[in-house]
Amino acid sequence: MNDYLEKIRQGMPINYTAFLNALPEPIRRRHRDVFRTRKVSANRWLVTVADDAAFAELAADLIAPVSRIQAAHQGNSHRHGTGVSFLLVYHQAIRSSRPDTLVITDEGADIGFRPRPDVLIIENERNFYSYRPMLSFASEATGVPLTLASCDVILGGGNRITQSSVLNWLAGYQRVFCAFDYDAGGLQMFATIAGTLGDRAQFVQPADWQPWLSQFRMAPKTTERFTKAVALAEDLGFVALAQAFRATGKFMEQEMILDD
Repeated sequence: MNDYLEKIRQGMPINYTAFLNALPEPIRRRHRDVFRTRKVSANRWLVTVADDAAFAELAADLIAPVSRIQAAHQGNSHRHGTGVSFLLVYHQAIRSSRPDTLVITDEGADIGFRPRPDVLIIENERNFYSYRPMLSFASEATGVPLTLASCDVILGGGNRITQSSVLNWLAGYQRVFCAFDYDAGGLQMFATIAGTLGDRAQFVQPADWQPWLSQFRMAPKTTERFTKAVALAEDLGFVALAQAFRATGKFMEQEMILDD
C-alpha cells in the first residue's frame, strides 16, 4: 500500500483495481470522493488526490508501529510481529516424518542444520507433510530438479513467512520457491516475499493451466477477493493464472495438487 501511495504522490500510474482492493473498507466505500482517476493503459490509471485530509489520514494509518504494544493501541496488535518466529522444516538430515524446528528473532536464527542452496515454502500443513510429492510437483512446474539434497522445505502458512525477520533469513537462500494456494491470499504472500527477495523468489505454478482447470473448485468468499486475485496475478505477470481465474470463476487450493 505504501508503494501505491508513493506512486500517486509522484504522478506514476498504478493498477487502480488492485489499489482499491487493498484500501481499508472506510476509504474504499468513498474512494470516488478521495481520488480522481484517468486510465492511461491496460490496468493502469493516473490517480490524483481530491481529499488531502483523507489521504493524509490513510498514510498515517500505514506508519508501522515500533512495538506490539503500540500496534495494540492503534487497534491491531497483529500489525507488529511478536519478535520471534517458529518455523517447521524438513531437511536432508531428517530421518522420520517429524520436522525440525527453526527459531528466528530479530537478532538471528537458532538453527540445527546446514541450509541447502534452495528452499521450498509450502503454505498448507497437509501438503507440507507430503513434501516429497510437493518437491516433485515443484520440480516439474519450475524445471528445476528439487530434492532434500539441494532444497529445504518450510511450512509457511498463516503469513508467518512474511515477517521481516523471516524474510531477512530467507535472503540467505539462492532461490526461494513458493508453493501457495492459487487465490488472493497466496498471491499476496508471494508479492510480499518477492518485494523483499526480488528475482530469488519464484512462484510455483504449472506452465500450462489448462489441464488443471477442473481443480479450481473454491468459490471466492466475495467478489472483491476474486477481482483482487485477478489483479494481483496480472500485476505479477501471471497472465495464464489470471485467465484460469476468469475461465473458472474460482480459486484452486494447493491440496488439489495431491488429488489423484
